[in-house]
Amino acid sequence: MTPIELPVPWQGLNHLALITNDMDATVRFWHGVMGAPLVATIGTDTFRHYFFSFGPSHSVAFFEYIGHDTNMIAKPAGVFDERAGQFDHLSLDLPDENALIELRGRLEASGTEVTDVVDHGMMRSIYFTDPNGIALEASWWADDPTASEPDYADDRYFQDPDPVPALAELRAGGLRSVPSTSLVDEPVTV
Repeated sequence: MTPIELPVPWQGLNHLALITNDMDATVRFWHGVMGAPLVATIGTDTFRHYFFSFGPSHSVAFFEYIGHDTNMIAKPAGVFDERAGQFDHLSLDLPDENALIELRGRLEASGTEVTDVVDHGMMRSIYFTDPNGIALEASWWADDPTASEPDYADDRYFQDPDPVPALAELRAGGLRSVPSTSLVDEPVTV
């Protein structure tokens, strides 16, 4: 087997590291409103790093850089904004529609603006924003594509009418190539 063909034993998302200018407000929202337990913190002379649990081994974390503020923007999920760089939104998984509706009520009760439930066919979602302007989605799979090995010919899950060449390769049996990347010492424009 080539390295491309070897399976990776993923267990889920360990953590997504985001940035906040106000860790206190972040803790109050993510722990207090979202109900995600604050499970760990790291503090140095240059940053704070706080972790919120979304189930065993799954967390969202925030950096607050001491003495530095980032230019925060607020944007709705799935709406292009050139200032957003590489990030659009974070979607968090819930077990069923009842949990989704309960979270929606909890968000409304806290004064957080939240959408009605949006039916995307295979998933149902609500959309809202945290105090840092981070676009968030809470979803549950009404028809879960992650429950079995992917069938790249299944139109329920693969609905792009003009798919990228990599999907054609997957449908034909596997990727022919993968990109290489390098670590950088300073931020760069890609």
